[in-house]
Amino acid sequence: MAAIVATDMKGFGDREVTITTLAGTDSFTYDASKNPVLILNNVTAGALTVTIDGDGASSVTVPGAGTFDISGGFPTASIPIGAVYAIPLNSIGVRLAGTIAVTGGAGIEASLLEF
Repeated sequence: MAAIVATDMKGFGDREVTITTLAGTDSFTYDASKNPVLILNNVTAGALTVTIDGDGASSVTVPGAGTFDISGGFPTASIPIGAVYAIPLNSIGVRLAGTIAVTGGAGIEASLLEF
């Protein structure tokens, strides 16, 4: 299990971005106040679907629409070989409560940028 380490993007100039090669079941810490973006670079030999799941997220109630089960986490689209996807984590923040597991991405290079 690899922990995806965030790179602080605040301030001026360039910085080295921490890249983590996913092992299959990985984790990161979500801080909504830092506007985090998760970058997934598929350098593997096949298309992969990554699921991002907080173990404390079970359901969400949307006024006028009802209650929805979100316990399965957020599955990405199938990421083709050589493709790079970016996920603004605040857009799926409701799914990131508790301990976060990133699964299905063995071999993908991940970077977590915080703005």
